[in-house]
Amino acid sequence: MRFEKVYIPYGAYWCSPFCRWQGSFGHLHSLKFAAEVAVRALAERKIPADVLDGLFLGMTVPQQSSFYGAPWAAGLIGNPNITGPTISQACATSGRVIASAAAEIELGAHSAILALLCDRTSNSPHIYYPNPLSAGGIGEKEDWIWDNFGNDPFAKNAMLQTAENVAAKCGIDKTAQDETALLRYEQYQDALRNDSAFLKRFMVTPLQVKDPSGRKVVATVTGDEGVFATTADGLGKLKPVLPGGTVTYGAQTYPADGNAGVLVTSKEKAAELSRDAKVTIRIVSYGQGRADKGFMPMANVPASGQALERAGVRMKDIKAVKTHNPFAVNDIYFARQMGVELSEMNRYGSSLVWGHAQAPTGARLLIELIEELVSVGGGYGLFTGCAAGDTALAIVIKVN
Repeated sequence: MRFEKVYIPYGAYWCSPFCRWQGSFGHLHSLKFAAEVAVRALAERKIPADVLDGLFLGMTVPQQSSFYGAPWAAGLIGNPNITGPTISQACATSGRVIASAAAEIELGAHSAILALLCDRTSNSPHIYYPNPLSAGGIGEKEDWIWDNFGNDPFAKNAMLQTAENVAAKCGIDKTAQDETALLRYEQYQDALRNDSAFLKRFMVTPLQVKDPSGRKVVATVTGDEGVFATTADGLGKLKPVLPGGTVTYGAQTYPADGNAGVLVTSKEKAAELSRDAKVTIRIVSYGQGRADKGFMPMANVPASGQALERAGVRMKDIKAVKTHNPFAVNDIYFARQMGVELSEMNRYGSSLVWGHAQAPTGARLLIELIEELVSVGGGYGLFTGCAAGDTALAIVIKVN
């Protein structure tokens, strides 16, 4: 779909730091935590909650009482008169939430929607599915994160295997993956320069983390937690995870916890709420795609192609690219197919380095894309990310 009337006010977005699973955010209720961060972020940006006429919630890992989803989140942020859907599309959840909000704005159904994204991969639910007709009446069970990362019920493989499948088919060896992983780590160091000046444009910090009683502060998080120091020598010593494979732990991301928020509005609301009315950010289009069964990293290419076609632009018109890259393989394949230099993608870092918090991952990447475009004077930007089920979603934006 192509959009003509959909904007993001400059600065009207944020994210928490991302913490590696079982880290400082590992005990927090993801929806409550996201609402707390949103209340602070809105106040810091001088945006009253009652300016919103919708809230679209994205989350992929159930939390206690998350059955109540978006209406509960709306109440927690201080606007109990609005509502909206709760959306889950695995790693593409951010893109789907923002695209769905954009469609509502384009149709005139809303003027200002908060896309709120949250997940906690730490300590995910252990779910029991009753089956009184099974032998002995014993039901089925699954650990929400661990079991689903390890098995696609349609493709019959783990997510890691999809990266190996693409690596084998396209001749992407361990050396190429190591070089890409090191490049992405070095790019993230640019985000940390000058006391993390780039990240402080949008990241809500410091965050005091309290114990379950809500009284005792157990941690103060000032930035991403769990990023692993990466060197060429260190990557070279790592062995592939699968026998006979090419993908090491150093060339893939890790589960994380965190949240993000993005306001999606009309042009008029964007001018009203923007940190700088001279900067305009338009959502131009989105696209989606699906790869062959078991080849998930390939899906970014057809999704991006569709988004570019709908936007009426070509890859040469794109000034900045951000990708959700659970594997270095993703970026290598994308760069080869789309004719992009690896160094021209994911400036200031990506989820390969700072982790994958599921629903909010894409939103953070889109936020970083906006800030990168602003820093270079504007232009078209492309975000794309693959997702479970060998799928992907892409969004084209334009910053003036």
